[in-house]
Amino acid sequence: MGETRVRVAIVDDEASVRRSVERLLRSAGMEVSTFPSGREFLQALGNSRPDFLVLDLHMPAMNGFEVCEEMQRTGVHVPVAIITGHDKPEYRARAVAAGVAAYLPKPIDDKELIGVIAAAARPAGEMKAMK
Repeated sequence: MGETRVRVAIVDDEASVRRSVERLLRSAGMEVSTFPSGREFLQALGNSRPDFLVLDLHMPAMNGFEVCEEMQRTGVHVPVAIITGHDKPEYRARAVAAGVAAYLPKPIDDKELIGVIAAAARPAGEMKAMK
């Protein structure tokens, strides 16, 4: 029986962050697409949808919250981990209120990110079986 790889999109305006998170997730066996802006990610949604989104909070033109709002407005339901180098209680509270799967300050804990993605991408039946 073939195993389906989890498809993850990474949106971050910093190329070095995109590359390092991409390498981490690929080493964990995930299929990865990267985008330097929220607009480019949203435009690509017409072609395919990821199973999970790693989304930088602070980006020029369109921040992570605006990307989440646009996804919600257009009916795109993809679990999201917001990552940020500017952790503030109000950002965390807003992210939790928006229903994100995780809010992770940079530098990102590798094991935590992989665990969050694995849990969010696991089929419901498999989650019950792992109880």
